[in-house]
Amino acid sequence: MKFPSIFKTAKPMRFDIKPRYYDPVREEIEQRTERIRRELQADGKIASEDSERQRLQGDYGSGIRGAFAQGGSIGGRKSSAASQTGILRLVILIFLVGSFFGYVYLGPVILYVLGYGGVSIAGLLFLNRLRKGRIR
Repeated sequence: MKFPSIFKTAKPMRFDIKPRYYDPVREEIEQRTERIRRELQADGKIASEDSERQRLQGDYGSGIRGAFAQGGSIGGRKSSAASQTGILRLVILIFLVGSFFGYVYLGPVILYVLGYGGVSIAGLLFLNRLRKGRIR
């Protein structure tokens, strides 16, 4: 009888051989079709595999190729300095460090000051965005 356990125990490996099936008729057909395809490509009656692959690929190449090496954004999109995530992280870091040191030196009053300041700045930004929306 086996006791329940939280650890997995190794099971013995089983010998499992998968036989290969060899069909000489099919092998001969594949060789003949490949030989005929090469002859037709040499005569120019059908397109070669490389030119066919290039035709299918066309202008749909990788858009990310070389984007990191060039240092630019993918697709030629330009982003403004205010919308970059690095600046947002810096603002959040300054807010957290300021609130920590303010709490240490001034007590819980600084949290109220920062909270009201943040809400008022967010309100001003929202009103500015509404004003820009009416002008357009």
